[in-house]
Amino acid sequence: MSLLEPPAEVHKYSRVMAFVISVAVLVGAYFVWYTLRFYPEQKAAEHFFDAVVAGDMNRAYQLWQPSPSYKLRDFVDDWGPTGYYGPVKSYQIVKKRYPPGPGSSTVEVRVRISPFSPLPDPNDAEKSQKTKVVNIWIDTKSKSLSMAPP
Repeated sequence: MSLLEPPAEVHKYSRVMAFVISVAVLVGAYFVWYTLRFYPEQKAAEHFFDAVVAGDMNRAYQLWQPSPSYKLRDFVDDWGPTGYYGPVKSYQIVKKRYPPGPGSSTVEVRVRISPFSPLPDPNDAEKSQKTKVVNIWIDTKSKSLSMAPP
């Protein structure tokens, strides 16, 4: 090597390393999106069920955002301590998904509700018998809740 020859180029990163890093970033971004895609609807369901568990039926009714024909009395008959789904002392969100069908603007949230606190272990047959699974639809825009059709 003489003074007039340029120094040899040294590549800091090879093409393979750049490819591996870009694939890792894409996989990481997809994982974050997949994990958080239903986050707003999950939070809406959690706020609703936290109000029901606390016995704050007025707050739960507001979060439900019902139609005018569904009165607070009807809501309490469904979700109150002596209602069809009550008493609700604990809950667990089991699954979140888009309901089948094209162009849905709702998210279906499957929730296990129990009259016991904490949620009973599935191996506890006596208490687990009283645990119900409820499918709730949450509108993606308004975050209003409704029962999933049968």
